[in-house]
Amino acid sequence: MLQNEKVCFSGVQPSGNLTIGNYLGAIKNFATFSNDYRCFYCVVDEHAITVRQVPAELRRRTYETLALYIACGVDPEKNTLYVQSHVPAHAELGWVLNCFTMFGELSRMTQFKDKSARHADNVNAGLFTYPTLMAADILLYQTDIVPVGIDQKQHLELTRDIATRFNSVHPDTFTIPEPYIPQTGMKICSLADPTKKMSKSDENPNAVIYILDDRDTIIRKFKRAVTDSGSEVRMGEGKDGINNLITIYSVLTGKSVADIEREFEGRGYGDFKLAVGEVCADALAPVHARFDELMADKAGLEAIMKQGAENASRAAYRTLSKVKKKLGFVI
Repeated sequence: MLQNEKVCFSGVQPSGNLTIGNYLGAIKNFATFSNDYRCFYCVVDEHAITVRQVPAELRRRTYETLALYIACGVDPEKNTLYVQSHVPAHAELGWVLNCFTMFGELSRMTQFKDKSARHADNVNAGLFTYPTLMAADILLYQTDIVPVGIDQKQHLELTRDIATRFNSVHPDTFTIPEPYIPQTGMKICSLADPTKKMSKSDENPNAVIYILDDRDTIIRKFKRAVTDSGSEVRMGEGKDGINNLITIYSVLTGKSVADIEREFEGRGYGDFKLAVGEVCADALAPVHARFDELMADKAGLEAIMKQGAENASRAAYRTLSKVKKKLGFVI
């Protein structure tokens, strides 16, 4: 790593099928950071097992998530793409940071409360300490910037607090990371209940557009999207459904809200829903084609995983060895 080189880190779980929320809020933007940052993009499989997984499905989705990174424009030659469990330093630093994280801090995490309610039969310690492992993911690489969705902002704030606490005892150990939250598309909402975030774990398949949905399915789901009783394509208070569709259309086309409102002036919700569906399907078509190519070459994906893990391990080891020395471990 070059001196003073800025670092970007992010990770995506290989649990469930990725949605356009993952695409528009995160993965679509990843490629742009490689111009100005050294980028580490991780398939966070260790995070995924806080909820019970079918092993064969987790394995398949790990390949698929890596393939989707690349299909969405993230070049493995310019970015470090790897699988979290292939770099043991993540789990090792996670334990160290557990010892610098307060019980009360973890108990206040919104995601822990939500997942505990949804998985009441499996409220495990990993679910509780998930944010500490996420902190390790980020801090291992002396990360300057983390592209995150609005729902992960609380976890990043905790990461900053943990790093600051560690640095106060052992100065100049960790870089304090900053969040990058895009103003447009920062939260893509459910098509069935637009007051909630679009979630890959939603039990209603019509609420979610998956990145790998085919064209007809995408258009059909948008046509069924919940809106309000009005007909004017305009952002407004209490118009969560149409606001969500305008946001999606804006991110996909690059058009401003004002331009979209002018474009659809005098036209109803039906026309607009169809237009959003077609634009989304058009945007994802090249992703689908590239994804199919990559998944047909499993050995190629494994070579990328291996090279990425080697690159990530070298960077991670530098930080981990520094941490161990400062703690007094014999290394």
